[in-house]
Amino acid sequence: MPIIYLSPSTQEYNQYVSGGSEEYYMNLIADAMIPYLRSSGIQYVRNTPEMTAASSIRQSNQGNYDLHLALHSNAAAEGQYGTMRGTDVYYHPNSTRGKRAADIITQNLKAIYPIPGLVKAVPTTYLGEVRQPKAPSVFIEFAYHDNVEDAAWIVNNIETIAKNVVLSLTEYFGIPFIMPTPPRRGTVSVRSGSLNIRSKPSTSAPIIASAYKGDSLIVLGEWQGWYVVNYDGTVGYAKADYITV
Repeated sequence: MPIIYLSPSTQEYNQYVSGGSEEYYMNLIADAMIPYLRSSGIQYVRNTPEMTAASSIRQSNQGNYDLHLALHSNAAAEGQYGTMRGTDVYYHPNSTRGKRAADIITQNLKAIYPIPGLVKAVPTTYLGEVRQPKAPSVFIEFAYHDNVEDAAWIVNNIETIAKNVVLSLTEYFGIPFIMPTPPRRGTVSVRSGSLNIRSKPSTSAPIIASAYKGDSLIVLGEWQGWYVVNYDGTVGYAKADYITV
């Protein structure tokens, strides 16, 4: 199952025109993403507000992640304060997977940003969180926090933005997007043998773990007769018919 490094902005001094900081609102988006990530089977490690971009990159590079995802809002250059709008989704020009993730995120954000023509994927070698992570990286600047309309769009659409980004992640990883439900405890109820836990909801997908009758697991989400489960730390898909919730 995929695992991402989730890196909301740690820039507490970047203030929104309406009040509050970039760090505050990007962490709200990250908070809102968690239930969607969990129910869809995407694991994550997340930075903390006490960290910096540099320490976030170091932590990311200490693990093996399928994507490094940085969440930010933008600000116009001096002399253009408050006049710029739009969403930029940055990726490294030499990263095929980073570009693919950025293109998917860009296309989906066009469905929710007020001016779709201002949402674009942008190659860059300048940004540290694009250039330095060893994982494919995407750096989202959702909108301009020094612009009244853009700042209001972020502030008033935290949940919508979070859902949209996770939808893009499931598309990128080729797994179902599953609406959140409260985690539930389940018990394996096979008559004999073992219950296969797979990397995707298909009987032809690779088996990543096996659970046995009476074993306990956590049901995180449900999709077309399959459960997303956490079995002793392994997250995958298992047939719902063989689990008693």
